Amino acid sequence: MVWNKLKMYGELVMFRHTLFALPFGLMGAFLASGGWPPLSNLFWILVALVGARNAANALNRLIDWKIDAKNPRTASRHMPRGLIKPLEVLILSGAGLGLMVIAAYRLNELCVRLLPLAVVILVGYSYTKRFTWACHLVLGLAVGLAPLGAWIAITGEMAVPPLILTLVVALWVAGFDVIYATQDITFDRKERIHSIPARFGLKNALYIARAFHFTTLLLLLILPFFISLGFLYYLGVAAAAGLLLYEHRIVSPENLSRVKIASYHVNELIGVTVFAFTLADMFIL
Repeated sequence: MVWNKLKMYGELVMFRHTLFALPFGLMGAFLASGGWPPLSNLFWILVALVGARNAANALNRLIDWKIDAKNPRTASRHMPRGLIKPLEVLILSGAGLGLMVIAAYRLNELCVRLLPLAVVILVGYSYTKRFTWACHLVLGLAVGLAPLGAWIAITGEMAVPPLILTLVVALWVAGFDVIYATQDITFDRKERIHSIPARFGLKNALYIARAFHFTTLLLLLILPFFISLGFLYYLGVAAAAGLLLYEHRIVSPENLSRVKIASYHVNELIGVTVFAFTLADMFIL
């Protein structure tokens, strides 16, 4: 019984999608340290990343559950079906935010000072689809806080490399979220939900997603101008470029049948790939 409930909570927040933020968060920590971060710092960074991401996603499910209930694609989710109660989701969100707060206080003063801004962005994203098609970029920014926060957790200060990584993640996530949102273009227009596909149309939305991802790759190529990275890192960027190319080749205005593969499954590999090659570059060469 307890295991089934925990499994439902994991499905509710799509726990496996922690793979979007986690690799880039860890990348920020390793680059800030110039090697292995102190284990205590690494532990609290992981606590903050897991807590923040899952709290934000649980809140998103809570805030959007009435919209999800109307949408045929999402009506089978846990909250519309009554499998999980709003109070449970609120407690789950509070626990995640609590972990984030504890981690910030265990790290350094700047993490604590920036905590309210991070919480506003994480919580506020879920409301943006109600008034702006730029909601995809706000989601990207929320995930993109991971490498910046990890860098600050190690150094206690901001710098150019983590800001570049934040833009990398923001545009990468925004791009595949636009692809994912193409599934709901008719529903969004009917219910006046704001999104890039609903505002600009299916074909243009896919062009915008490509532009976001092209800029993502450019920023990854620029990063070594500000921090020491070499051949293996560039090899990782090339692998990520190949995955992004595949992602865009399998989705078209005429065929949206593989949107979930393009927007989720492929992207679960991209952050891990870039992080793995970055580590290889740092420790092998």
